[in-house]
Amino acid sequence: MPKINKYVDIDTVEREAKKDLIDRHSPFIHCNETAKAGEPFEVTVKMGNEYTHPDDFDHYIESVSLFNGETLLAKATYVPGTLGNVKAHNTTTFTIIPTGKKLNLVAHGYCTKHGIWECTPVEVAVAE
Repeated sequence: MPKINKYVDIDTVEREAKKDLIDRHSPFIHCNETAKAGEPFEVTVKMGNEYTHPDDFDHYIESVSLFNGETLLAKATYVPGTLGNVKAHNTTTFTIIPTGKKLNLVAHGYCTKHGIWECTPVEVAVAE
């Protein structure tokens, strides 16, 4: 099983290089706090909040995955250079159909050089 790196609040980190490494490799979930059961619901995953990630042929975000708890909901894969070989925020929007009473969303981003990174979980209430 590969190691999963988890996001830590970069405000608690002293070294700028460490802040950069953590932030640009961490996925951040952006979505509404509530969803309606059975209706399309958009979840955007953005890699990096303050710092951008390179899109080089030997160092890029290869995939972004979205989970509800331990259940994989969606995954997007990328080839190097799709962001134009510049530092950029890889941003992926997934459309899912919520079920149950709540969603426990977690995103993983996979960097070809620095492995798997996991976001802070986001809970979404699902209304009938």
